[in-house]
Amino acid sequence: MKLNEYKLKAWVNNLSPEELEKCAKECDNLLEYLDPKKKTEEIQLLSVTLNGFAIQYIKNPSEEIQLLSVRHNGFAIRHIENPTEAVQLAAVKQFGFNIDYIRKPSEAVQLAAVKQYGCHIKYIDNPSEAVQLAAVKQEASAIKYIENPSEAVQLASGRKPSWWNYW
Repeated sequence: MKLNEYKLKAWVNNLSPEELEKCAKECDNLLEYLDPKKKTEEIQLLSVTLNGFAIQYIKNPSEEIQLLSVRHNGFAIRHIENPTEAVQLAAVKQFGFNIDYIRKPSEAVQLAAVKQYGCHIKYIDNPSEAVQLAAVKQEASAIKYIENPSEAVQLASGRKPSWWNYW
């Protein structure tokens, strides 16, 4: 930390609650310098409303804070440990490729991502057949990201199964 950052941190932590609230409305990185004991729910809400990425400076944010953060900026999901399914869905519905930042997404979250753009299936480990079908129905070329697609998935994509040319 540079000397100016120490001064800023000391200054921020000496503000009154009213001054902190005002500062939170105008300063998008206030939480970076604020003492964890002063990070009230209200200050957190104000901060993530201004800047979704402010969530990275909140330890164990509430679901409300998480939702507000990803609604402000879906990419903020990268800074949330163990987001709830509702938070995951909000992030993926904003940008389908945010599924890449989610560990073990539920099938509902996977479906939301591939229904937005089928090729987002490339960010999903071991997608179910239902997810594969949804992906190729949305975008036939998504089949190139599916390892060993079933016959049903191949047919849904318009690709002929391997046995087709046998006859």
